[in-house]
Amino acid sequence: MNKSVKTTFVALFSATLMLFGAMAQAQTTKEEFLSKWENSKKFTLDVLAKMPDSGMDYKTDPGAMSFKEQIHHIGVAIVGISQGFLKGAADTPSLDLATADRAALTAFVTKAYDYGAASVKALSDADAGEKIEVFGNTVSRRQVEALLMDHSTHHRGSAIAYLRAKGVEPPAFVGF
Repeated sequence: MNKSVKTTFVALFSATLMLFGAMAQAQTTKEEFLSKWENSKKFTLDVLAKMPDSGMDYKTDPGAMSFKEQIHHIGVAIVGISQGFLKGAADTPSLDLATADRAALTAFVTKAYDYGAASVKALSDADAGEKIEVFGNTVSRRQVEALLMDHSTHHRGSAIAYLRAKGVEPPAFVGF
């Protein structure tokens, strides 16, 4: 094989590897995240709506959070993480869970998800890519967005298990 063909082959092969490497590293776009975030909000509210009032204080174990505490925790974490790491606004939603009824919890979770969405929307691309310290790790704010989604999914999954333990059919999962 002559030198020029070999050089061209190596260059094309290298370019192909770089292209596939960049594609493997790609994160979702802000619009894709926000669409999935809206779906997460709706799914969480659907899970909350399914639990009868008699099951709101249900715990799978004495040391576990109750159903309503699981749902409340989702909202509190969204607000805290968004404000602390995603440059969220100072005016945050809150709720005294001890005195809250289902309607107040529903309103709080709705406002928490909306607060998280507003925080993500307000980030510039540079802000989203900026590396920051979060819980002892250096990560981008984009990775914090993924943490928000994972955390919400984790606690919503626990709440779904509580529904099943109480004999309640959970809402069907909708991926997109």
